Amino acid sequence: MATKVSENSEITIPLRNLIALLVFVTVVGAGYFELVSRISFLEHNHGLLDIHVQQNNEFRVKWPRGELGALPDDAEQNMRLQYLEKEVNEIIEDMKEND
Repeated sequence: MATKVSENSEITIPLRNLIALLVFVTVVGAGYFELVSRISFLEHNHGLLDIHVQQNNEFRVKWPRGELGALPDDAEQNMRLQYLEKEVNEIIEDMKEND
């Protein structure tokens, strides 16, 4: 039995199998694009987290050294301490003069 394949050859397939094949291809295509979308989202999220970790590491190193400034409360506290130190020094000098 010799089979000749040409542009006029016909293939018969049951309609039910053709519909199932189309549904399968559609589901696989949707799954693929969903997977690619999820991977892209996770890569983007990983990049953002990496940026936050680098900024936190820089903050962790520079904040104790005072390279990133100070809190407003710290500045106010420092001003008050300087004022108290000045007052204490004046009191000590007055005591030395009175002795």
